Amino acid sequence: MVVGDASVEIDVLVIGGGPGGYVAAIKAAQLGKSVLLVEKDRLGGVCLNRGCIPSKALISAAHKYETAQHSSDIGITAEGVKIDFTKVQEWKNGIIEQMTGSRGIGALMKKNKIEVFYGEAMFINENEARVFNDNVTARYKFNHCIIATGSRPIELKAFPYGGRILSSTEALSLNEIPKSMVVIGGGYIGIELGQTYAKFGTKVTVLEGSATILPGFEKEFSQLVAKNLKNAGVEVFTEALAQGCEKTADDVTVTFTVKGEEKKVTADYVLVTVGRRPNTDGDFGLDLIKVEMADRGLIKINDKCQTSIPHIYAIGDIVPGPALAHKASYEGKVAAEVIAGLTSVIDYKCIPAVVFSDPEIASVGLSETEAKAAGHTVAVGKFPYVANGRALSVGSPEGFVKLVGDKETGLLLGAQIVGTESSNLIAEMALAIEMGATLEDVALTIHAHPTLGEMVMEAAEVALGHPMHI
Repeated sequence: MVVGDASVEIDVLVIGGGPGGYVAAIKAAQLGKSVLLVEKDRLGGVCLNRGCIPSKALISAAHKYETAQHSSDIGITAEGVKIDFTKVQEWKNGIIEQMTGSRGIGALMKKNKIEVFYGEAMFINENEARVFNDNVTARYKFNHCIIATGSRPIELKAFPYGGRILSSTEALSLNEIPKSMVVIGGGYIGIELGQTYAKFGTKVTVLEGSATILPGFEKEFSQLVAKNLKNAGVEVFTEALAQGCEKTADDVTVTFTVKGEEKKVTADYVLVTVGRRPNTDGDFGLDLIKVEMADRGLIKINDKCQTSIPHIYAIGDIVPGPALAHKASYEGKVAAEVIAGLTSVIDYKCIPAVVFSDPEIASVGLSETEAKAAGHTVAVGKFPYVANGRALSVGSPEGFVKLVGDKETGLLLGAQIVGTESSNLIAEMALAIEMGATLEDVALTIHAHPTLGEMVMEAAEVALGHPMHI
């Protein structure tokens, strides 16, 4: 690296090394571009270091602990089952290191000849940026730039982070299992983490402002999760508004209202999960280059991921749409392909959404409500887990598969699944919708027996009016 005022020329500058930025960097390098990736913390961003991967590791550990305690119905009784939470955290951290370190993303950067700078970037003008850390400062002139700075947890004024008030980041790194916890926000992050700690033995209280938990999903799906929360001893208050808190060295007392009635609950920790804020307000020069902004601090882009400055692109949590790692990666590929001269555009028809709750919820395409609102005459097929041999044999009879098709054309419009392994089952439905498959195509596809995947075929048969196993 050249240090000083002389600019080093680079094809593509990528700001942010999360699942959008590092994927964009790899794709651009594979398409023949010289790439500099600037990351101020660790490669992998929030997803791999403080979000998707560590949370799923803890969720998996909690499932194993629960299974070890509650398998007497199939003739297996375990005595003296204990949790060494320090080892659980060490195992989780090992997974993170494997994915992000020299054997993971670091190796991919080296393999694709991507220069990585650990520090920050600041635009000087529309074609130049200064990158810097405590030891080095350099100036780069770029032909294209991809901004992928991600997002951070929203902080409530009445519940400032620190001490016993946690964001999801701190909740994933506790060195002990709390005896009690209040979760403010019943969206997917709050439910995933709240339910996980409940399985570990924490007394959990969830405060959600909407009428139901997981408000982004239809009630017929979220109510199964609500049932399991209740069975795990989690107390859920909906239409609840958190007002403030009183902290001591040992606990936090939260004051909240439910339909005008004031209540209080005291716990070891308060976890605030009320959404995420795009990282566009940092001092990296967006105002200087006058990139056009959308609502809520998001950057406005076109269908090629270009901002109002055509050679500057934005992807991931800082642009409109759901804040999902796989959406960011997809947009990163599109941006890199456009830079390389390919005729790529973004198409959000098939972005799966998954909640790793118990049971899992997964969705892709249109829901029944959305399909009707779009003017379709719908054909709906539902098939229950309890009628599937594989689901029964793995002890997971809860849930169902729901397919939504157009009754006139037979075209598959959407799929929603609640139940074990729905996060994996939804991929087949995403592919089917992407390829323009019909309900008949799905029904005629031979699925291996006995598998959970058979339920997709069965649901299609229900929608077509000739169910086989219900």
